[in-house]
Amino acid sequence: MIKEEFLKNVKSLIKMHSDGLLGGEVMPEDVLIGVVKEDDLMDVLTLAMALNYQRNSYKLWEAVLKAYQDEETKWIFNTKVVANCNIDILRDALLLHRVGLQPNRHPEIWQRVAKGIMNSSEEGNVQGLIESVHFDILPLKELMQGTRKADFPYLSGPKIFNYWLYVLESYTNISWSSRELITIAPDTHILKATVRLGLCSEEISNGGADDRKVVADAWETVLKGTGLAPIDVHTPLWLWSRAGFPSLLEFQR
Repeated sequence: MIKEEFLKNVKSLIKMHSDGLLGGEVMPEDVLIGVVKEDDLMDVLTLAMALNYQRNSYKLWEAVLKAYQDEETKWIFNTKVVANCNIDILRDALLLHRVGLQPNRHPEIWQRVAKGIMNSSEEGNVQGLIESVHFDILPLKELMQGTRKADFPYLSGPKIFNYWLYVLESYTNISWSSRELITIAPDTHILKATVRLGLCSEEISNGGADDRKVVADAWETVLKGTGLAPIDVHTPLWLWSRAGFPSLLEFQR
């Protein structure tokens, strides 16, 4: 497929999404809108994103919302409190509404990420972490995926890290510098949609780390110079796959 035809299909897909023509246009994180306070939203999105791995995203964020609305568990989204709390108490709170599913691993991840955030600025929250790198993705990536990677388990992984950047941009007042550095976050739906569009062969469908890197690199290459950042196509691709790949031709008439 020549690049011009491919880009035409990509733009059609983006338009389908913007016009609300892809079924299930409600994204998992949308349940937080209008419920989680603006001052809390970055911390809620960040801590929970670290557990958004190999699980149903809709159920995760529904659990997050229940925990936030419960005065007995709302504290789990306060990085300073979590960083200094007893791990057994944290475990009980995470498991109560099923924000955490693994009784040992998930509390450990949650607390390590909270400590990583708290130790990044005087404010001790996500806003402070991001301000410390001046809203620039490059030094943030070098910090979280390089010098202090161990402080941000799961969240520092390329798939979750890039989607986290996109979610913060989409749901909070964050405006990133070096936005083009947000690569696509290739989960199962993204892999399937990428193959369907003909950008990559079915060989990448297994979804291993190497396969995801191939997909991310392919999108970065094909969109270079188009004015689109790779992450701009993430949600349209994701919803297109979930909808069963409705024909693009129907929306090009």
